[in-house]
Amino acid sequence: MTQRPVLAVTMGDPAGIGPEIAVRALLDPEVRAVSRSFLIGDARVFQRALSVCGLNAGLNRIAGPEALTDRAGTIDVLHQDSVDPDTLQMGKVQAAGGEAAYAAIRSAIELAMAGKVDGVATTPINKESLKAAKIPFIGHTEMFAEHTGAREEMTMFTISGLKIFFLTRHMSLVDACRSITAERVGKGIDNCIKALRQLGLEHPHLAVAALNPHGGEDGLFGREEIDGIKPAIAAARARGLQVSGPVPADSVFHMAKIGRYDAVLSLYHDQGHIAAKMLDFEKTVSVTLGLPILRTSVDHGTAFDIAGTGKASAVSMVEAIKVAAEYAVRGVRLGETAAAA
Repeated sequence: MTQRPVLAVTMGDPAGIGPEIAVRALLDPEVRAVSRSFLIGDARVFQRALSVCGLNAGLNRIAGPEALTDRAGTIDVLHQDSVDPDTLQMGKVQAAGGEAAYAAIRSAIELAMAGKVDGVATTPINKESLKAAKIPFIGHTEMFAEHTGAREEMTMFTISGLKIFFLTRHMSLVDACRSITAERVGKGIDNCIKALRQLGLEHPHLAVAALNPHGGEDGLFGREEIDGIKPAIAAARARGLQVSGPVPADSVFHMAKIGRYDAVLSLYHDQGHIAAKMLDFEKTVSVTLGLPILRTSVDHGTAFDIAGTGKASAVSMVEAIKVAAEYAVRGVRLGETAAAA
C-alpha cells in the first residue's frame, strides 16, 4: 500500500461538476487501491459537493502531500480559501470560478514540479470563466505548458485500448486544415512513435487519419493528402517507421480498435474526439504529452446544466486517476516529445 503513487486532483471550476466527480472518485475503492490521491481546492466547495451527492465522508485539511492520512472514508484536501460557496452561482460563467480553478491548477503544477506528487489528474474547467477572470490561457494544456516550461505539447486519448493522438487542438477547423503541412505531420508522426515506444511498444504501428473524404481521392476532394500527409508518411517509412495512411477517417478508428494499428494520429480536435466519445464517452481519458510531469484528465466539460445536483457520473474521473496511477507505477515518462500545438 505504501508504494501507491501520490496524485493531486484539482477542483476544476467550482460552479461545475468538478468538485462532485472529484469527491466521488476519491471515495471509490478502485482509486484507493491504486493511489494515494488528495484534492486541491476550497474545502467548503468539496463539503457542499459531498452533501449534494449524498455522501457520508469526512474532509481532512492538510498542509501538503506529506501530511496525507490516507484513510478509507476520509478525503484529504489541500485547502485553498479561493471562493465563497455562499456567493458562487452554480452552473454559471463567472470570474470567481475561473480564478479558483486556476489557483488549484497552479498549486498542483508546483507540487509536481517539486517532485512532491507523482502526477496530476484534472477535473473540467470552463474557458469562458477563465476569460471572465482574465486568466491568459484557453485551457489546461496551455497552463501546464507555460508553468512547466514545456516547449511544445501533444494530447493523447486512451480508451478501451485505443490510443488517439492529436496533431492540432484548440483552433478553428479552417486553421487546422491550413496547418496540415508535411513538416507538421512529420513531426507529429515522430512524436507519436516516440510516445508509443515510451509506453512499451517496441515497434509501434501508427495510422495517420486522412483529412478529406475518401482520403482525398487523389486530389479530387482536396490536395492536403497529396501535399502534406503522404510526403510525411513516405519520409517516416524511409526511416524505417511503421506508418500507414492516410486512412479515411470514417474507418481508421475502428481499424485501430480491432488491432490493425496501435494508435491513430488525428488531424484536428473533433476528428478524434468524436471517435473516442462514441466508443465510450465516460471512460475516455486525456493524457498530455511533452510535459516534464504526468498529467491526465477527464474528457468532458463542466456540465453546468447539472452542476450542483449530484447527478454527475465520476466514471471518467476514476479512469483518469487510474491511468495516472498506472503510468506513475510503470515509470512512464512522456515529457520528451515536441509536437505541434
